[in-house]
Amino acid sequence: MKDYTSLIRLRISAHDAHYAGNLVDGAKMLHLFGDVATELLIRSDGDEGLFVAYDSVEFLAPVHAGDYIEASGRIVSAGKSSRKMVFEARKVIASAGLAGQPSAADVLTEPIVVCRASGTCVVPAAYQRKNPLQA
Repeated sequence: MKDYTSLIRLRISAHDAHYAGNLVDGAKMLHLFGDVATELLIRSDGDEGLFVAYDSVEFLAPVHAGDYIEASGRIVSAGKSSRKMVFEARKVIASAGLAGQPSAADVLTEPIVVCRASGTCVVPAAYQRKNPLQA
């Protein structure tokens, strides 16, 4: 099976902050993983497919408005229509949170893993335009 991977990077906006201190809820990371999964399925099967379930989700560090997050994923196994995937979200730039300087930010020397997950997606056989098992 070909090694299918995806990576997206984005800035978390103030609109995403849900709690005091500009804290972002964990559902935002799952939303990003959904986008990564969609790209993986398009690359592997030529179709967006459907996300069926998460097997595991770990929230490991807080995310705040102004942070830059990289979300990545890869397909680790493929059945006839199912695709098992693993995901990781890392903070690569952090809002500095300085009083009087709300636009300050720091590039992190080492990214901080904020979330890990694994899950299963399905592309019905009738919608598969490629076969990842033969690629």
